[in-house]
Amino acid sequence: VQLQASGGGSVQAGDSLRLSCSASGGTFSPWAMGWFRQAPGKEREFVTAIRFSDSYTFYADSVKGRFTISRGNAKNTVHVQMNNLKPEDTAVYYCAAHEGGYFYATDGRTYNYWGQGTLVTVSS
Repeated sequence: VQLQASGGGSVQAGDSLRLSCSASGGTFSPWAMGWFRQAPGKEREFVTAIRFSDSYTFYADSVKGRFTISRGNAKNTVHVQMNNLKPEDTAVYYCAAHEGGYFYATDGRTYNYWGQGTLVTVSS
């Protein structure tokens, strides 16, 4: 299974970006997909996730109201629309996929597969 993330870039505070992640590989069908981020010198933190069965979404408090996760039209694809970006959103963003079983959206240990990361830089 491979996860391909895209959409990162350098923007000004207040701007928007859209991240995308596509999972591929055999008959893999994710039960959920999510995004985490890691800023320089900090630990990885949960950003957002979506449960495929009912499109239920999860958000970190720091991004609620600014980020929106959604499923893409292509199979096993998710997007994150990030609006009103702030300098503190600067990080490498990683997408992850959960294939089934115990799932806790904010806990990276419950995800089975990870993408390579895409850098988001927000300047003030």
